Amino acid sequence: MRRRRKARLSGTRAERLLEYLFILAGSAIVALSFNLFLLPNKIASGGVSGISTILDSVFGWEPAFVQWSLNIPLFIAGVVLLGRQFGVKTLIGTAFLPFVVLASANLEPWTKDPLLAALFGGIGVGLGLGIVFRGRASTGGTDLAAQIINKYTGLTLGRCVALIDGLIVLAAAIVFDIERGLYALIGLYVTSKTIDLVQVGFGRSKMAMIITNHQDEVREGILSKIDRGVTRLSAYGGFTDSEKPVLMCVVDQTEFTKLKQLVKNIDPSAFVIVMDAAEVLGEGFKRE
Repeated sequence: MRRRRKARLSGTRAERLLEYLFILAGSAIVALSFNLFLLPNKIASGGVSGISTILDSVFGWEPAFVQWSLNIPLFIAGVVLLGRQFGVKTLIGTAFLPFVVLASANLEPWTKDPLLAALFGGIGVGLGLGIVFRGRASTGGTDLAAQIINKYTGLTLGRCVALIDGLIVLAAAIVFDIERGLYALIGLYVTSKTIDLVQVGFGRSKMAMIITNHQDEVREGILSKIDRGVTRLSAYGGFTDSEKPVLMCVVDQTEFTKLKQLVKNIDPSAFVIVMDAAEVLGEGFKRE
């Protein structure tokens, strides 16, 4: 019993250590992407880093100090107004990211092409933020501001984030030029897509909903020939009001053609609905 408890404790400690490493590594990647791509090319693609890019250009203020001066008060406001759910990990991300920005301020930019900077800067920021999110934390900043606005205005969180980032991109277009604002939009889009990629991974699966008059044969074929599980859902026809069970099956993308051919061979008149499954956890698929 004691050994099991010790094993659980050591496992928990290892997981926590890994989460802190994710936060530090992710924050460092975001900071380096900012200094190597975004800041030198004046691409303010949302967030506190975008604000610091604009203020650096207008007033010459050091971006790291701007980020600290915005992140720390926002973190405190988040704790006061939203509760203490942010914790130590978010505080670490909030403080460590500007530190790396300051430490790497003298690095030479990797490109002077704004399009390349928007693309690779967006990828780097998205990669770093995705890693931080996998550490169950955030880097604070405008995400906290969006949550505060969400609580007191009733706007959805997605709209609050889009509103703040949109205003920052608009400010960049006014301070710099329209072209830089468009590059900032590209960077913002690439960042969001990269975060999704880090969160759900490269693997893609297909979920099929099969309505057939030969459900036993189809179910047996999927189990024996494709070696995938099947779930039978109770359903009723909207026109006939008769019971019409639906077979639900998730397969790898490489197995989808085989599934489609199997259903077609058994019941050419079967009704099949296919959807992308971005992340599948469980037997035969990824395990967390």
